[in-house]
Amino acid sequence: MQEEKTVWQKMMSVDRRIIYLMVAVVMIVPIIFPFDQPVRVAERTTGAMFQAIDNFPNENGVFLISADLNPQDQPELYPMLVSWIRHCFHRDIKVLVLCLFPASLGLAEQALNQVATEFNNRAARGVGRRVVYGEDFVFLGWTPPPIVPILGLGENIFDVFPRDFYGDDLRTMPIMVDNRIRNYRNMDMIGSLSASSTPITYIAFAQARFGIRVTAGITAVSAADFYPYIDSGQLTGMLEGMKGAAEYEQLIAEYFPHDDGRRMATEGMSSQSATHIAIIIMILIGNFCYFMQRRVENRRSV
Repeated sequence: MQEEKTVWQKMMSVDRRIIYLMVAVVMIVPIIFPFDQPVRVAERTTGAMFQAIDNFPNENGVFLISADLNPQDQPELYPMLVSWIRHCFHRDIKVLVLCLFPASLGLAEQALNQVATEFNNRAARGVGRRVVYGEDFVFLGWTPPPIVPILGLGENIFDVFPRDFYGDDLRTMPIMVDNRIRNYRNMDMIGSLSASSTPITYIAFAQARFGIRVTAGITAVSAADFYPYIDSGQLTGMLEGMKGAAEYEQLIAEYFPHDDGRRMATEGMSSQSATHIAIIIMILIGNFCYFMQRRVENRRSV
């Protein structure tokens, strides 16, 4: 006769679909009803990057963003791109955006248009200033293969991007003429946004050969690979996953109180944190049930 299952065995044999459903509920509810949670800024990575951009030595600094994010990376990397552009517009830093891969073009263009619309809507209400395409920012687009723009921009940007993403002559744009932008020597920093090793490629070629500073925005899972470059000083700060993006959003909110843009990473952190807590609790319950069942079996065998 088969022994009746103990409560511990029943708990350990719960249908996995129920567990998936519970995780889904825990993940979705905070998205609909987000809650505030404290975000501690990591000075070594996020803080160092923010201060480096905020303290560009030139009156009209130039920040080149290599936006190499894909749709699957969007939850972590897209808020970083938006935050970088916001910070630059607040500080009147000129922004040049390029993509090394065609899959990134749509998200890069979307981020530029989103932030430009935010600033121009506030300017219409008498808060802040307007930003103008071709004067404050430009979207360079994509030129294959990746090594061509990485090295080519060190020599002459117009050889690599004679026209912008929309087909307009880059040489005649005020942002290029007024700031005399021709190569890396006329820029203050490169921001490499990627889920791969692209920032290391910029360090190996653009920084090593032309001496330009490099900073990075990366997914959380690859953060450990980049800390040696932080320690060596080859990376000027770094944003790590959604948490890093939320930290940067917090710094922007502190330094620029009139910024009313959506804080996407901060909203996502509530869902991410709740899901992590739920998974940890389930692991603890599973282990507790396992050891209690072992205890029951040991008593029966005596």
